[in-house]
Amino acid sequence: MKKDFRLPKQVTQAIEKLNDAGFECFAVGGCVRDMLRGAIPHDWDLTTNARPHQMQQCFQGYHVIETGLQHGTLTVMIDHMPLEITTYRIDGDYTDHRRPDTVAFTDSLTDDLARRDFTVNAMAYHPQYGVVDPFGGSKDLQRRRIACVGDPTARFDEDGLRILRALRFASVLDFQIDPATDAAIHTQQNLLKHISAERIFTELTKLLCGQAAERLLCTYPNVIGTVLPQIQPMVGFDQQNPYHAYDVYTHSCKVTAAVPSLPVLRWAAFLHDTGKPHTFTKDERGGHFYGHSEVSERLAKEMLRQLKSDRKTMDNVLTLIRHHDTVFSDSPKQLKRLVNQIGMELTEALLMLHKGDVSAQAIHLREERMRDADHLMDMLRELKEQNACMTIKDLQISGKDLLEMGMVTGKAVGECLNYLLNEVVEEHLPNHRDILLSAAQSYLQRKTEEDKP
Repeated sequence: MKKDFRLPKQVTQAIEKLNDAGFECFAVGGCVRDMLRGAIPHDWDLTTNARPHQMQQCFQGYHVIETGLQHGTLTVMIDHMPLEITTYRIDGDYTDHRRPDTVAFTDSLTDDLARRDFTVNAMAYHPQYGVVDPFGGSKDLQRRRIACVGDPTARFDEDGLRILRALRFASVLDFQIDPATDAAIHTQQNLLKHISAERIFTELTKLLCGQAAERLLCTYPNVIGTVLPQIQPMVGFDQQNPYHAYDVYTHSCKVTAAVPSLPVLRWAAFLHDTGKPHTFTKDERGGHFYGHSEVSERLAKEMLRQLKSDRKTMDNVLTLIRHHDTVFSDSPKQLKRLVNQIGMELTEALLMLHKGDVSAQAIHLREERMRDADHLMDMLRELKEQNACMTIKDLQISGKDLLEMGMVTGKAVGECLNYLLNEVVEEHLPNHRDILLSAAQSYLQRKTEEDKP
């Protein structure tokens, strides 16, 4: 298939370098898929019939990293761009369901493409010869379909992570999954138990942030439940509550799709109600979930630790889940308190999560609650534009000012600043330097009197 794509000069240089030495070289995999979709590739992988030692000879004088020499892979730096170049190869058995025990180098590009996961990733490109597509990847792109190369059962048996990768690509690209590939996903989902937690976390995060996350999460709860068994009680759990139109799991999937595509927000949305099945009670008014935020936070912490999430992501997700059931009032003071407690960035995220949450509640309540959620976001935006005092750093005095007044301990300084901030947030005092200094002096004198024996 002859198509002309504009390759980065570094990629062209690498291809020409190997071609001039008598070797084949093609761009391969995701970069070809993205070019055919009209997207800009983020990474460039190349494949060649040159053996590793021959590649090293070709790129003498360049910075070469021996990324995976035993598997025929080198990374060549050309003008600050890393290019991963791999020798055509045929993979041996995958006894650990993750990596081949052995690889055999080959001179056949088709054999190399045959070992890859999905047809849309099994295409190669050369500026002179165009697209090489022996497995119909370009047709599957047109059909918006994810299909394994060859036998799906064999592909997943080789590498169980491909099960989640199929879901991730379908979510990110908004593609359907081929029926044969879908059937193999369901029959082989337990292969995911062989995969490292870090790799699962990476794939799940990309899946959650995809444009079709709701559809994939709702279609494959059994697969997600294989790696996160804590979500299984949510599936099909009837909330028996007039405020909700969906079971707990479906509600969570819809909230996930309703918030911006940011990892922290998507994880918080997906896990925010995991505690509901464990806190369910019922009376004449319907189902209740008292204390579910605390249980959801505990379960989310358990899952994110299990997946070896980075600490910052985990802390921020847990903060959002802890506060997600906040009953908001039409009060700027409440928002100021929240900003002081969890910071502006997380307060903004919490309001986005709140809006996503109400968007997936009962239809008869949705319109009014969505208006209220938008009003909260407008209110916070106005506070930002007004440079309202919401944190200690916004106060017109500092710890240095207090130390000069005779507060000699860090603890006393912190207590006084928190007192002053509370007074300003509650609108008992204006955020004026002279008034705050006077209030601080009175606070210091009062504390001194209280501390006398």
